Amino acid sequence: MSTLSRSSMNATPDHLTHSLLEDVLAILIGTLLVAFGVTMFKQAGLLTGSTAGIAFLLHYRTGLPFGAIFFVINLPFYWLAWRRMGWRFTLKTFIAVSLLSVFTSMHGQFLHLGGLNPFYTGLVGGLMMGMGFIALFRHQASLGGFNILALYLQDRYGIRAGKLQLGLDLLILATSLLLVSWPALLGSILGAVAMNMVIGFNHRPDRYIAM
Repeated sequence: MSTLSRSSMNATPDHLTHSLLEDVLAILIGTLLVAFGVTMFKQAGLLTGSTAGIAFLLHYRTGLPFGAIFFVINLPFYWLAWRRMGWRFTLKTFIAVSLLSVFTSMHGQFLHLGGLNPFYTGLVGGLMMGMGFIALFRHQASLGGFNILALYLQDRYGIRAGKLQLGLDLLILATSLLLVSWPALLGSILGAVAMNMVIGFNHRPDRYIAM
């Protein structure tokens, strides 16, 4: 497995360089897909991983808005993003996190789903979120938090972002045993596996890199 170096991120072939319009559309579409999956999870009583999972736990415990919690939790990670991934990545990630915070609230106003099966929701919602992350990753953006950490470690040490993200997600889900039912927990785990399979198969340092 080849390692994605910092220099390789900055030396992108011309035919892989994205235009501003392409970046804007990718960030909009990616955050919309992830927000839709998060909304499905929320209405089915499921959880997810990464900083969104932590935001879910705090939302369920305190009743504070998910979007606001998610935005605040990601603030400390921008320093790592700026220092290691560059200002463009940091700016795009800040915009993506802000949009997700807004879109999760927006979806909740327009989308009301009843009788969601936790396993179906976990699978479909997880796949949708995975595709949303791929759209962001391929345009040098993320949704902050562990995504930044996973991409940095892939850049520095060649560790697959999907595998690392999956491990962190499962750790977060393990802390939710007292908050959700077993079917909801198993559905959440299925969602984490589906999402990170999409990321692991499609985001590799030896396949697609563009800025």
